[in-house]
Amino acid sequence: MQAIRQFFRDLTLVPQGIIVVIAAFLPIIAIVAMGPAVPAMIGHFANDPEARGKVPAMIGAPGLAMALLGPFVGFAVDRFGRRPLLLLATFAYGFFGAAPLLLNNLDQIYYSRLLLGVSETGILTIVNTLIGDYWDDAGRKNWLFLQGLLGPFLAGLVAYMVGLASKLQWNGVFYVYLVAIPIFFAMMVWLFEPTARDSDMAGNQPGKARLGLGDWLRAFPWANAVQIASVTFFTALLYYVFIINGSLVFAEVGVHDSARYAALIFIPQLFILLGAALFRLLANRSHILQIIVFLVLMGAGLAGIGLAHSVSAMVGALLVQQTAAGMTVPVLIAWTQTKFGFANRGLGMGIWTSSFFLAQSQSPRLVHIIDAQMGGMQYAFLVAGIAGMAGALIGLVIFAARSGFRTSAPV
Repeated sequence: MQAIRQFFRDLTLVPQGIIVVIAAFLPIIAIVAMGPAVPAMIGHFANDPEARGKVPAMIGAPGLAMALLGPFVGFAVDRFGRRPLLLLATFAYGFFGAAPLLLNNLDQIYYSRLLLGVSETGILTIVNTLIGDYWDDAGRKNWLFLQGLLGPFLAGLVAYMVGLASKLQWNGVFYVYLVAIPIFFAMMVWLFEPTARDSDMAGNQPGKARLGLGDWLRAFPWANAVQIASVTFFTALLYYVFIINGSLVFAEVGVHDSARYAALIFIPQLFILLGAALFRLLANRSHILQIIVFLVLMGAGLAGIGLAHSVSAMVGALLVQQTAAGMTVPVLIAWTQTKFGFANRGLGMGIWTSSFFLAQSQSPRLVHIIDAQMGGMQYAFLVAGIAGMAGALIGLVIFAARSGFRTSAPV
């Protein structure tokens, strides 16, 4: 009980934390909201022979923009400030997200989705930067934990709203993006431009006011950035394997009905909450140990799905995979935030954003290649699971070596 009271005492800057957690979910709406609207949109544009290709491309357009623009947006955040750019990005999100309500051309809608992706890049990069700016290490872990807990409930709420809106009109889904407007006004009232803490100014993390552009770029921890980009890209590749291909792999054990598939994955999806709780339980341990635990669970879950010969076995493996999925984002963000100081945290988080969403675009390509070469989606899941376990083994070797040397450097 005392631990619970301490947890809530550590939740300082409550209005700012609530706004940041909710705003961080805005980019996810681009994925969650659009899926149920695909049939209605294809039906509305039935006269366009390329509608079946254009509509799915429209859904992926924001992720493409985020993969390409993350570092550039992060650089701008460090040079020009957090709050003004976040306000601009959030307003643009509402404007471009709802623009298809007034458009009736698939090409124009696609371009509006690309611009939506630009605003989403700003939102995700800046809110993750602010988590590092507003709170110390303990505070960051608490708010990331709450973000992990709220995510599934917000996703369910959005899916329900989209279902209702899609019944009203073919483009009703785009009303959902107007939720950014009240969030924009809340940001204006409660969010403030952060300043560097003493801990952020330590070591080789000088304040940006002291440095010219050339010196700032030379002082940027590029080795940390490469490490973050590589690990994030690899783990996100695994993270998206089931999200994108789940229905296809269940079809290989005889589940072809979408309603039955949805019913089968309902309980496993709740294990995302267990993953968020596991992150909080391990939050005071080294970051590399957290990544190892994630990779072991993700690898075991994906391999189990690949080896399953029955529906029940596949559901059991999915419980493990979804637990790992609940750890993914908080573990990666918490680790990334330790690698950059105040002066360059925006670029660091921009690189993280780019790496994560680049993996979103490449994961289905790699899975498709393995599926085509080996003759089955389960083989692709098995290969992904083995890759996850191999990554965990490499992490374990690094962890053991650093523990043996008794280094105090953060990992």
